[in-house]
Amino acid sequence: MIPRYTDHAANERTFLAWVRTALAVMAFGFLVEKFDLFLQIASATLTSRRFSTGGHVLGNTVGLVLVVLGGTMMLVSTLRYRQTRTAIDAKDIQSGHARGGELLMIGILMFLGIILFSYLSYTVLHT
Repeated sequence: MIPRYTDHAANERTFLAWVRTALAVMAFGFLVEKFDLFLQIASATLTSRRFSTGGHVLGNTVGLVLVVLGGTMMLVSTLRYRQTRTAIDAKDIQSGHARGGELLMIGILMFLGIILFSYLSYTVLHT
């Protein structure tokens, strides 16, 4: 049996959860970026009038930021996984240190969520 197996397994599960979350954020960013195209195609098919997407640039920007944020999450989670793995194997006891990176990423996601909500509200109200 590997020494401290349960700690290593928990570290790996946490790492994989971060990777899954990062992939979901990247996929959502791709969806947001292509959402305007979907709206244009759907409006042309369902109605006789043309749908105005208004802030096409805003949707593209938020989508790209989400893709970049997902990639950043993967990088940060990989670095944190390796750092935790080293700490688990260390002979001396190390105290945990606060990391503000997770809070920063959550803040960015919340900010982008508010922007997307505002954008979609504006789009729906002005059609």
